[in-house]
Amino acid sequence: MAPALNHPTGVSFVEERPTNVDAATYYGGGESYTRSRTYSTSHIHGYIPKKLPAFEEDWHLRPRRMSHDEKSVTGPRRFLIDVEETIRVVLEQEDTDGDFQISVTDAGPKMMALGTATSNGFKTFDIRGTYMLSNLLQELALARDHNRKRIVLDEARLTENPVDRLSRMIKNSFWHSLTRRIDGDGLEIITADPKNRTGRVNPRIYVPHGEPAMAEYYRKVAREKPHMNLDVQVLPENPDDPAFVKSLNSKPGILALAMNEIDDGKGGKTLKGIPFIVPGARFNELYNWDSYFIALGLLVDGQVTMAKGMVDHFIFEIKHYGKILNGSRSYYLCRTQPPFLTDMALQIYNQLDRSDVEANRQWLKCAIQAAIKEYHTIWVAEPRMDPKTGLSRYRPDGLGIPPETEATHFTQILEPYARKHGISVLEFSEKYNDGTIKEPGLDEYFLHDRAVRESGHDTTYRFEKRCANLGTIDLQSLLYKYEVDIGTAIREVFDDELELEEEFDLAPFPPSVESYANPYRESSRSRMQRSDEWFDRADFRKEMIDKYLWNENKNLFFDYDTVQEKQILYESVTAFWPLWAGCASEEQCWKLVTQSLRKFEVLGGVVSGTEESRGKISLERPNRQWDYPYAWPPHQIMIWVGLERYGYLDEAQRLAYRFLYMMTTAFVDFNGVVPEKFDAVKLSHLVDAEYGNQGIDFKMVPREGFGWMNAAYQVGLSFLTSHMRRAVAACTSPEVFFGSAANLQPPMFNANLPVTHPLGLAMEHLSLSTQA
Repeated sequence: MAPALNHPTGVSFVEERPTNVDAATYYGGGESYTRSRTYSTSHIHGYIPKKLPAFEEDWHLRPRRMSHDEKSVTGPRRFLIDVEETIRVVLEQEDTDGDFQISVTDAGPKMMALGTATSNGFKTFDIRGTYMLSNLLQELALARDHNRKRIVLDEARLTENPVDRLSRMIKNSFWHSLTRRIDGDGLEIITADPKNRTGRVNPRIYVPHGEPAMAEYYRKVAREKPHMNLDVQVLPENPDDPAFVKSLNSKPGILALAMNEIDDGKGGKTLKGIPFIVPGARFNELYNWDSYFIALGLLVDGQVTMAKGMVDHFIFEIKHYGKILNGSRSYYLCRTQPPFLTDMALQIYNQLDRSDVEANRQWLKCAIQAAIKEYHTIWVAEPRMDPKTGLSRYRPDGLGIPPETEATHFTQILEPYARKHGISVLEFSEKYNDGTIKEPGLDEYFLHDRAVRESGHDTTYRFEKRCANLGTIDLQSLLYKYEVDIGTAIREVFDDELELEEEFDLAPFPPSVESYANPYRESSRSRMQRSDEWFDRADFRKEMIDKYLWNENKNLFFDYDTVQEKQILYESVTAFWPLWAGCASEEQCWKLVTQSLRKFEVLGGVVSGTEESRGKISLERPNRQWDYPYAWPPHQIMIWVGLERYGYLDEAQRLAYRFLYMMTTAFVDFNGVVPEKFDAVKLSHLVDAEYGNQGIDFKMVPREGFGWMNAAYQVGLSFLTSHMRRAVAACTSPEVFFGSAANLQPPMFNANLPVTHPLGLAMEHLSLSTQA
């Protein structure tokens, strides 16, 4: 009879277990071991037999079959790992550039021996390559997060299909890490503002006028948490007055957002912030158009409630701040961003739980009413509306220098004015901001600069020194979608009658100099909204788009300068936004796809604009991040959806494949990175645009990715077939998958030239940086 086994207390044995799960599930338990013939309690007392990895001059002596353990016949391979010691060895051996990441640019041997669990670490197996080693470092960091000293790690976690791994990390980890709340529990995280350069670090929150209960709630938080030094301020009734907003530049703060009333557990009521997703990195607040694309990713991942909460915040912002803000900080009070509220609300409404139809209907009613207010008071009201053409513009109010930029961002612009007055740039900035010095030319410059920031495309030569005068194709497309969405919702959901509950000025229709000067037409004054007026507005806008923005000779939509009264022939990929909105004719769409798409399609998706339109780059004329060769998630998603809408699914899938291939290769080669943007020509996230890149500064394991890039991956996967998904996971180049030509034509791409390997591109970037 076999003797009884006395196992150490606290030890649990892992038999078969799921491997492709989130870190909390995988590492959340106690110490675990696999059963083996050679089980020994010596491990519990600190003795961990291991064979040091061979590297430097000895690495080539490793047997080619890569294993010193017998082939497993009982199940998948697992490793017995001491977390801290292995982290030390991995970083010491493989992280040769000292950035706490394992990437293709590191010069280590890219090989490490791990002790197998079946032998209790006595026998080893080699793991090799950047992807497996970076995954190992990530897993060790996650295990450390869960206070694990020793783990049994499945090899499947290291060899996991990269598409599955990235999608899983986005769904189970990144969204959670990007979640914020503005209340007593979340203030310390959300008030931290990487863009604040006033030197003040104590948090400040601005509460809107007319919310006394909310103001008292935050005062109570300040009393109960004195260590925070929370400064609670109540805004005036009209918080977007430019002079008032400028007065806040020296005392920036977070803006209060929507809250729910809940039981406090003591028989009373209290307030709780509604959670939302921030973009990430230096953007630690709620942003406007980022949130739309983030919401699309959330809906793919089944997080309908989170997406719904973000719409609730936008409704709150329109009510209390007069607009959906560029971002929820005090310095954004005068500035909005591209409008997406109606589509965002309708997409969420279609996925709400059907158990309470009336509650869903009331929620949509609030969202549509808010959108109608925003439409009338912001987008078709002066100064954003141009009465002569009926086109809307990005044209925010504001005074002085935008305070959220880096201290040296405008030095080149300000230096000539400072020399003119015989003072330093810093002194000139202070005197210009406080109104002591008047410079109309500089006022004009900053009018356009604020408009660029409101457009979301900050910055680009497309908008240089003229943005506030442009009726852009992207804005007209979005407002056409507003008009159609509002009309459709009124007709289909509200029985063709929706009464406005809030008083605000209704803009005349059709917009013209005469209609702005004379009383509104009767239907525009009515508080009872019907679908026919909104469809009329949409038809009118489509006429203006065709009249002013479509160029038949060039087969493309362009922006229109309302001051110079001419088209601006900068070729922008936003010319495809009418496909997303549905305001392009079938013929226009056919011309866009067959004649113009090739101008923007490159190896990694679509670029923001053409190289020809951008012009030559020099020291005096540096790269702008929303120009060629950069690719951004919103442009990709908009063109995918637009092409699919008009029946060009093959083209949509091809573009989605390109972008996801670029994302996946970066994820595999650079320690799981998910950046803000890419150079889509070089397939590189190591960009040299004026703001650099966001989402790339992390240690050992990516925590957040970047909001709309996360969303683009999840949405993009929904466009791919199973075959495409497998090819992306194998990092199969679009050249190979679609053929060498792949619809790319000169001058954008030369099919006869080999595609440079990402390693070579990365090393080229590093050498250029060193030389600089």
